[in-house]
Amino acid sequence: MKKSAIVIAAILIATSFACASRPTPVPVVGLSSDLSALVGKWTGDYTSPETGRSGNIVFTLQAGKDTAFGNVVMIARSPTSPLVPADRAVVSSVAPSSTSELITIRFVRMEGNKVVGRLDPYRDPECGCQLATTFHGAFTDSRTIEGTFDTTGSGFGHLPSSGRWRVTREIQ
Repeated sequence: MKKSAIVIAAILIATSFACASRPTPVPVVGLSSDLSALVGKWTGDYTSPETGRSGNIVFTLQAGKDTAFGNVVMIARSPTSPLVPADRAVVSSVAPSSTSELITIRFVRMEGNKVVGRLDPYRDPECGCQLATTFHGAFTDSRTIEGTFDTTGSGFGHLPSSGRWRVTREIQ
């Protein structure tokens, strides 16, 4: 499959998850003056050279709210091993048909121009162990946040890994 076809397929998968999923509330903590910098719809992506995984990020916060809505579409590197949220993991002898999974952003804290947070636990598609991901970032300008993330596993099959992420506020 050509690289452009893979990118288009990833966008279609991300769009179908975004349209089919119910928005999940994300608690956002911080001073109201700090939170005002997060108001808007943010979209971007992440990549981990260590794991070969990448994906898309969507995060929305309305003015005056302390709850946002956000998800990460994680694309597994193996087409037969999708990422699965830890609470929905099941053992099956049937090969799954999806290579991506929607993971909820669980918590975000804003302090000055820095953002920290974590994702809901999910299962590693290769070892089956539960993973935990935390992220840190900072505003590089009024419309862009860039940062890093760290992922650890609950079993022996997943070595700690990290990567980079970036989101940009959409202009309304």
